[in-house]
Amino acid sequence: MKNLLIIITLCLMFSCKKENIAKSDPPTNRDFEKARMFSKNGSTNSAFYYFNLSKNDFLDKNDSLGAARALVNMALIQTNNGDFFGGIESSLETNKFLKSEQGIIAKKILTSNYNNIANASNSLRNYDRAIVYYKKAIQSADNNEAKYICYNNIGDALINQGKIKLAKIYLKKAILADSAINYSRALNNFAKAMYLDEKNYNPLPDFNKALAIRQKIKDGAGLNSSYETLSTYYFNKDKKVSLQYAKKMLKEAIHNNSPDDQITALKRIISLEPENYLQNFEKLDSISENVQTSRNKHKSQFAIVRYDVEQKDAENKNLKLQKLEDENKILILFGTLALSVLVIVFLRKRQIRLKQEKELEVKNTELKYSKKVHDVVANGLYHLMIDIDNNPEINKVKILNDIEKMYEESRDISHENTAENDFSMRFIHMITSYSSDEQKVLSVGYKENIWDNISYNTQLEIYYILREILVNMKKHSQAKLASVKFEKHDDNLKIKYTDNGIGIHDLDQQKGTGIHNTENRIASIGGDITFEKNPTGGLIIRITIPIQKYV
Repeated sequence: MKNLLIIITLCLMFSCKKENIAKSDPPTNRDFEKARMFSKNGSTNSAFYYFNLSKNDFLDKNDSLGAARALVNMALIQTNNGDFFGGIESSLETNKFLKSEQGIIAKKILTSNYNNIANASNSLRNYDRAIVYYKKAIQSADNNEAKYICYNNIGDALINQGKIKLAKIYLKKAILADSAINYSRALNNFAKAMYLDEKNYNPLPDFNKALAIRQKIKDGAGLNSSYETLSTYYFNKDKKVSLQYAKKMLKEAIHNNSPDDQITALKRIISLEPENYLQNFEKLDSISENVQTSRNKHKSQFAIVRYDVEQKDAENKNLKLQKLEDENKILILFGTLALSVLVIVFLRKRQIRLKQEKELEVKNTELKYSKKVHDVVANGLYHLMIDIDNNPEINKVKILNDIEKMYEESRDISHENTAENDFSMRFIHMITSYSSDEQKVLSVGYKENIWDNISYNTQLEIYYILREILVNMKKHSQAKLASVKFEKHDDNLKIKYTDNGIGIHDLDQQKGTGIHNTENRIASIGGDITFEKNPTGGLIIRITIPIQKYV
C-alpha cells in the first residue's frame, strides 16, 4: 500500500531522539531544499528532478553523505510511485556512498535505504529478499521504534509465505511499539497470525481494538488494512458482514486515494456481490488500467529525468574542461617539457635500478643454491649417517637408493620440483630414522592425508625444516626423548616438536645457520615458527603452516 510505505519510511527516518538530531546537521544544498518543497506539495516528478540535481552537486563537492541523502529520497519516490525495480536500483547505488560513512545521519539514511529495498521487494512478492533487508534495517536502526516497524514487516512477509509460527515470533516483538500507528498495525497482524496458526483462537477483540485505534488517529492506510482483515475473517463465516467490511474498505481507499486498496476491495466485492458484477468489474478494470498506466509513466519519466540530468551535467563538465584546456595551453606545453626531462631522469634511474636488481638476483640465486646444497647435500649426508648408525643391519640397496635420491636432488637443484608418489612414506621414515635405543623419536598424529591441499613445494620445505631440527637434536640436544606432533585444522597445519634435552640458551646469540635456514624456509611458505623452553627441560618448537584452499 503506497501510503503505508510512506508512513513506515517517515517513521524510520525521523524517529530518533531529539538530542541526537541536534548533534548532527544533515547535508543539504539549494537543489535539495527545492526538492523537499516539491515533495511536500506532492509534486513527485519535480522533487525527483531536483533531488537528482542535488546528488550531482554533492558529488562535485566530494560529499558522499549528501549524495546518499539525495539518492535515498529518489529511491523512496520511485518505490512509492510503483517503480519498484527502479527504487531498488537507486537504493543499491545509495549504499555505495555509505560504505565509509559513519554517524547518526549515515545510520538513518542506511536504515531508511534498507527498508526501502525491503518494501520494494515485498511489493514484488520477493519475500525472502524483503526479509533479508528488513533484518539489515534492524541492525542499523538507532531506536527501538524503527526496529518494531521492521519486526512487523518481517512478520507480515512471513505470513505471506505461510510461515505462521515464525511470523508470530517477530510480531510478538512488534506489538511492543509505543506509537499508536505502529502498535495498531502490529496488533492486527499478530492477531491474524494467531488465528491462522490456531483456528480456535478468537482474533476479533484484537482486530476491533486495532480498528478503534486507527479510527481514533484517522490512520487511513491502517483502516484499509483493518477492513481488509475483517472482510477476510468473515469471508467463510458471514458473507454479508464480509461484504460490509469490503465496502468500507473501498470507501476509505477512495477517500485516502489508495488505488491498490481500491482494487483489493473491488475484487472482494465482486466475489461477494455477483448481481453487481459488471458494474464493479468496470470500476476494477478502470482503476487497474489507471494504476498500470501511472506506474509505467513514472518508470519512464524517472528514467528520462535521470538521463537528462546526467547529460546536462556531462555537457557542463565538458564545457568547463574545454575552458580550462584553453586557459592552460602554455602550462600544458611547459608540463610537456618538464615531463620530457622527468622521463629522461626516470629512464636513467631505471637503468641503474635494473642493473642493481640483476646483481641482487645473482646474489639471491647464489644464496638459494647455497641453501639447497646445505639442505640436500649436508643434511642429507648427515641423515644417511644417522640412518646407518641407528640401523646397523641396513642393507646396501637401501643405502644406494638413498644416495641415488640425494644425487638426483642435488643434480636438480636448479630445476622445479616434481611431486613424488612415495613422499608421505619417505617423510615419516625420515623422522623415525632418527630414533635409536639411546634417543627415541616419536611421531604423533601423522597420516598420509595430512598433505591434502598442501603443495609439493611446501611439503618439501616442511621435510627440510624438520630434518634440520632433527639433525640439530642429534648433534646438540643430548635429548633422550623427542616427539613430533601433527595437527591439521581447516586453515592450518600445526607441527609441535618437543624434546627433553638441554634446550637452547640465549637463543638470539646462539642462532646458527641451521636455525636461520629454518626461519627463512618457514617465511618463504608463509608460515610461522617459535622456539620455547620446555617447562620440564628441553626445547619446544611450534610450526604453523597455512593450508591453501582449492575451489
